[in-house]
Amino acid sequence: MKERKSKTNKNMRIYLITLIIAVVATNALQAQHLNIGIKGGLNMYNVVNENNNYGDPIAGFHIGLVSHFHLNDQFALQPELVFSTQGSNNTNDGLNSKLNLNYINVPVSLQYMFDNGFRLFAGPQLSFLVGAKSYSNNTELDRTDDFNGIDFGAVLGMSYINPDSNLGIDVRYNLGLSEINETSTVSIYNRGIQLGLFYLFNHK
Repeated sequence: MKERKSKTNKNMRIYLITLIIAVVATNALQAQHLNIGIKGGLNMYNVVNENNNYGDPIAGFHIGLVSHFHLNDQFALQPELVFSTQGSNNTNDGLNSKLNLNYINVPVSLQYMFDNGFRLFAGPQLSFLVGAKSYSNNTELDRTDDFNGIDFGAVLGMSYINPDSNLGIDVRYNLGLSEINETSTVSIYNRGIQLGLFYLFNHK
């Protein structure tokens, strides 16, 4: 029964990802000023409870695709599709444990573009759990079924792009808004900072 539920959740995540990609691609093709690019960088994530206290941050990375299309001269919409490694480190009674959470993040941010290349942005983010593992005392456990397959959150950040090189830098805070635990009675949430580089092809 548990295996059937896991397969159903996995299929639902695949369908949702496909639907989001299709919607974003359709809107992008209709945009008059569209840029496609790649991005990647470093993560510093944690898993926290209601009191913002759970474990210690864990370092990771993110890599993926970005699309950027102008709504007008000042505002733009930027959907992304990013693989992100997240989780936390924990120490209880001298025993160290590590939780690794892998997600496909789909943020869609509304950006305000300054004339000097700087941008401020904010928007919602939908995340799909790819896998979860815990490591403790040289023991590895698959924890995927212990966590919700979908996490809803918000992103807030700023970026800068050099118009001559089409290369930019991005820093953002990711705020998880939905509970990610599936089996525990303790409510926990994703929190993280991302610092990355991006490149837009044929940027205008």
